[in-house]
Parts: sequence; structure tokens; C-alpha cells
Amino acid sequence: MRGVRAGVALVAAVVLGSGAAGCQLMSPGDDDEGPITVGTTDTVTTLDPAGAYDAGSWALFSNLYQSLLTYVPGTGTPVPDAASRCGFRGGDLRTFECELREGLKFGNGHELTVKDVQFSFERIKRIKSPQGPQSLLDTLQSVTTDDRTITFQLRVPDATFPFKIATGAGAIVDRSLYPADKLRTGNEADGSGPYRLKSYAPHAVAELRPSDTYQGAVKHKGGDVTVRYYRDSAAMSRAWKQRSVDVAGRLMPPADIAGHSLSDTGVKLMESTGSETRSMFFNLREGSPFAQQAVRQAVAAVIDREALARDVHRRTVEPLYSLIPQGLTGHTTSFFDLRPQPDPEAARALLREAGVALPVRFTLAYSQGAATDEEAALLKKQLESTGLFEVGTRHVEWTEFQQGYARGAYDAYCVGWLADFPDPDNFTTPLVGRSSSFRSGYDNPRVEKLIQATQSSYQRGRVMKDFRAIQEIIARDVPVVPLWQKKDYVLSSSAISGTQYLSDGTGQWRLWELGRI
Repeated sequence: MRGVRAGVALVAAVVLGSGAAGCQLMSPGDDDEGPITVGTTDTVTTLDPAGAYDAGSWALFSNLYQSLLTYVPGTGTPVPDAASRCGFRGGDLRTFECELREGLKFGNGHELTVKDVQFSFERIKRIKSPQGPQSLLDTLQSVTTDDRTITFQLRVPDATFPFKIATGAGAIVDRSLYPADKLRTGNEADGSGPYRLKSYAPHAVAELRPSDTYQGAVKHKGGDVTVRYYRDSAAMSRAWKQRSVDVAGRLMPPADIAGHSLSDTGVKLMESTGSETRSMFFNLREGSPFAQQAVRQAVAAVIDREALARDVHRRTVEPLYSLIPQGLTGHTTSFFDLRPQPDPEAARALLREAGVALPVRFTLAYSQGAATDEEAALLKKQLESTGLFEVGTRHVEWTEFQQGYARGAYDAYCVGWLADFPDPDNFTTPLVGRSSSFRSGYDNPRVEKLIQATQSSYQRGRVMKDFRAIQEIIARDVPVVPLWQKKDYVLSSSAISGTQYLSDGTGQWRLWELGRI
């Protein structure tokens, strides 16, 4: 979905207890000033966790729903939330157990039991929504319960499983209100998270109020929060300049970030440790121009990442030459190693040797993000200036965009990715694994075998050679071209506290940390 700059290793033995550090809330401040208003350009696909695997939806889910495990600010190790303890049983990394906290309730007052936990995981696997998180649960074979114990049996060893269930894929829903075999519709959400949803208007606003029933890692209540959703970064920029929002989160225009001065009074710019990446994915299905490896390699040979970073994003991003971003254990420069500079002549030679008719015509689709129109225009210019390609660009509404690439409607498509958990696996399995979230049609048995090898050990340093091998194969096969990576930036009024904890590359959006000074 959605990175982290600090390399975080898994501990040698996962035994997580409720005595672990909790998430500390900031004071909600003066209620007379009303809710803190947060702006974002992210889109909520659905309020049902079984139907969404994207940054906007999961940001909201982390406030409304509870998972067995969660993350505290500044660490990459999951701690108990709805669980009182969790850990692997035995040494084969195939059986994971959690004990549920006593006395848990959903925000609506219904009791939360182990049956709700089992139901929540099983319905994700059963529904198999194309936009859902079932790819994160690919290693999950079965869920059983006994009293307050939940046991997860895995198909294969998976050291990253605790990380996965600390995400939106582990969100627990009320089984009396969510259908077992289809997504819940409407504008309601019934979870057990730190907040309840007071009201929701799709693509416009979500009003959140602290939950009186929440028990978990967050130890104090936050204040009332209103989230406003903007169509694009330009609209959010206007709202920020008019001070219609107290906090401007993802994604402000690059010019607004680059133009911020430390001398600006009454304004704070926070730079988080999170890392977002953006890549161009190819449709490898039969009939697509990118079914031919040489065409994909030719595109990779032409793209000028430095120009994208400089001319479109005002150096608020850094060129990316591998799947795993810089700052995360396992990062390489596999694409740079093959071709350090854009080389149109090499691209021409690749196409000529493969007997590809010129120009290669294709459509490049894209959706939400900062400066996406300008980015698509520059990519088109770079490719067409070689005389090798004829590119049509198409901006698509977010939900339609997800549905489109899932069914193979686009030849190529640019998508941002924000890590769900701080491990390099989150930049390999969901992007190029057999059950990839992007449904590109890529399937390399060697890559699949290496992915399984990376999931088989707690000692992450021992599998770095496998992550490097995956990235070397991807640079040759080119099912995807990494473009850039960036940190998260948050603009806020200087009267708002807690923005430094809002996000950190773990998929959490800690609205409860916000307060008024």
C-alpha cells in the first residue's frame, strides 16, 4: 500500500506482552475551539477493511478499528493492542498465537470476542476483494479459537506475520454487523479503535470522536478530529492558505513544501521518517505491448528520474533505482547498476533486436498524488522525444483506477506505495509476488522462491542476499520501474502539537496524538 527509512530487524523470538510501551496521547486542548481539522488528498475506498488496501483507507482504519497488534511511535516492533500477548509457538514459524484482552468492546457497546477476530480474518480471505488486503494474508492457512486464544496456522514459515496483522489487514470488525461473504456498504464503521465515526461523507469529510470503550495500547484519549478530503493537492493547498485546516497532511504540492521558510510565523513543517515510493507498473497480460520484455526494458532505459525529482517535484523526492527504498535494510541500486544514465540508443537497440514495430503505442494511467499531471506529462515527453514511443496519458478517479489495473485495463500505470510495516518484505511480496496487489500478471518462480526464503527467518540480516537477488531479477525482467521515494511532510499551525507522531511509515495515522497548545 503505502516506507520507512530506518532499517529495523525482527527480534530473535517474538513474545509480545501487554507490558510493552503504549501510545501516549497529547492533550486535546481547549474544547471551545472545536475539533482539530486535518486535510488530506488521500481517498477512502471503503469503510470495510476487507475491501481496501490503500493509504487513505488504512489511515482512517487505524483510528476506527483495532488490531491484535499495533505500533508505537518511533519503533518498528509491533506491540499488543487488542491482544494481551502474542508469539510464535514452536520453532518453525508456522503457528502464531495471541491471547485476547479481557473486557473488550466495540464502540457500539457490543462485546468483542475471539470469534470476531476469527471472523474478520476469514471474511477477508473469503471475499477476496480485488482492492482488499488478502495478498498480505497469503501465508495464512487457517484461524482457530479457544476461550480467549486465537491460533493462526500458516502455510509456510512467515517471520513477518506479526507485522502484517498489526496493519489494516488485521482490523477487527463486529461480526453481527458485517456480512461474512461480501463487503458492508453505507457510511458506518463499527470497530473498537480509539475513535468512533460520528459522521462520514465520501470524498468530503469524516468526523471522529474519542471512543469511551477503547482498551489497548493507546492509554489516553485524544480530542475531536475532523478529516477533510480534497480532490487534489492544489485544492488542499488553497484550503491551507485560507486556514480552513489546522493540519495539512498528504499530499501538499511540491512547490508549497519546497517554498516553506523557517521564518514563516505561526507555521510548522514536520518531516517524518516515513518513506513513500512511486513506480511505473506494466500490464504483462497477453495483448499488452508490455508483454514483451524488451519493450519494458526500453522504457526503463529512457526514463530520467533526476529530471522528475528536479523539474516536477522540486527536489522534495529522491530518485529511486530499486524496489526497496534507500534507508531500509536490503536497499540496492539494481536499475542504476544496469544503466546509470538514460540511454535512448540502448532502448532503440533493445527494440530492434526484439523485432518490435515502432513507435510503440501505449496508454499511461495515473491517479491521486502531488503533481501527478506534471509527472505524467514529463514521462510522456521523455519517452516520445526518443521517437520510439507514442504515449497517451489518462488521469483516472482513484476507485476506478484500482479496479482498472486489477482487470488489466491499462498498459502502464503509475502508483505510489507507502509501507504497511517496517520490513523490506513489504516492498517485494505485495509489488512483485505472485499475489501482487497491482495485478500486473508478473509471475517469476525464482522470485517467488526467494520471497519465501526471505520470510523464513527472524534474523533479517541472514536473508539480505535473497532481497538483493530479487531486486537484480526485477531490474532485468522489469515488471515495474521504480521512479522516486520521499519522506512524509506535514504542515500545521504552530498552535497544534503532536504532528511529529502523526505518521512514521508503519501505516498508522495517529490522530489521537494531535492537540492544541
